[in-house]
Amino acid sequence: MGIVKLILTALQSIRLNWLRALLTLLGIVIGVGSVIVMTALGRGAQQEVQKSVSAMGDNMIMVNSGARNFGGVNMGAGTSKPLDAEDYNFLRDNLKNMLYIAPVVRAPGQIVGGVGNWFSQSQGVGEQFAEIRSWTMASGAFFSSREVAARSPVVVLGATVAQQLFPDRDPIGEKIRVGRLSCTVVGVLEAKGSSPFGGDQDDVVYVPWTTAQARMTGNRDIMQILVSSPDEASMPDLQEEITTLLRRLHRLEGNAPDDFQMRTQTEIMNMRTEMTRTFTTLLASVAAISLLVGGIGIMNMMLVAVTERTREIGLRIALGARPKDIRAQFLAESVVICTIGGLLGTAMGIGLSMGISKLMGFPSSVDTNMMLIAVAFAAFVGVFFGLYPAVRASKLDPIEALRYG
Repeated sequence: MGIVKLILTALQSIRLNWLRALLTLLGIVIGVGSVIVMTALGRGAQQEVQKSVSAMGDNMIMVNSGARNFGGVNMGAGTSKPLDAEDYNFLRDNLKNMLYIAPVVRAPGQIVGGVGNWFSQSQGVGEQFAEIRSWTMASGAFFSSREVAARSPVVVLGATVAQQLFPDRDPIGEKIRVGRLSCTVVGVLEAKGSSPFGGDQDDVVYVPWTTAQARMTGNRDIMQILVSSPDEASMPDLQEEITTLLRRLHRLEGNAPDDFQMRTQTEIMNMRTEMTRTFTTLLASVAAISLLVGGIGIMNMMLVAVTERTREIGLRIALGARPKDIRAQFLAESVVICTIGGLLGTAMGIGLSMGISKLMGFPSSVDTNMMLIAVAFAAFVGVFFGLYPAVRASKLDPIEALRYG
């Protein structure tokens, strides 16, 4: 019996018992649909992480002070001797492979001005900070090297802060107070949205780092030094150069551990992507259990079908059908049911993922390869769970089968 004829015969048998077949393949539909939804949402989340990390800037290296050990316990990054202006100036003057460099210092304080007040992440940064972080200006301009050198009381607002304090007008030229320092707004940043860690990247206020140290905190410590390379390929060389220069400046000899730490966007993105991938795999594995349940339902239905069609099987064998023909017939019915369930489940999964993305705002991205794998796995479930009933049908004694019922 040819494949086409087998499929047509299987479809005819399914049509005669369409309600039972429909109820049986629901498990396959739900299983495949759930897998598609989970992987689509997980893939969308991974793409969102990559997009958010890219928005932080291109080819950026973050240099932080190292970790301090206390009683054998690592206290984490930033707990050892902090970086300072000497570190920044030494790197700025000696790095050969860098494109931009900027220090970042803490400048906490309530923001007051416009229509009220707002508590935001206020930081002191260098004039090249905007280039490193790929910030574009909505209005005004970022402060210049001259304003940094002069410790000018100027400020650049993130989109969220600008909207909160000046919802009805352009804040350029307006006076606000950052902590206890009165500053003039010289620029407003374009909105970027959420960060890879879920925070609002636009809820920020930037002042010159020299202004923050001299007129706000009185502290010479630098929280972080950001360095960017011309391209991704040169980042390893730039990291090695930073390590060599800082070890020389800090007089670290031999096997002494680094008293600073470096992290790149790639490391952050890989960490977040791996977490998302693990979570997605877990959810998809749970959803795949529905396929197992659906497969058991297929086996149960096919065993019932063998019992109900015992006389038919005996008649076919008596008319010359070989055992392999009987096996092929019942196996084809099982595979066709599961394949139909896989196709319906794929359609349901695509629809649900699009609906969830639209209604709840979750990012989703349907993977074509996953769709094909899901349908192929559904067909495999049909083969696996339909094989035993098919073999059982092929081993029926024709004489006993004709007497049945």
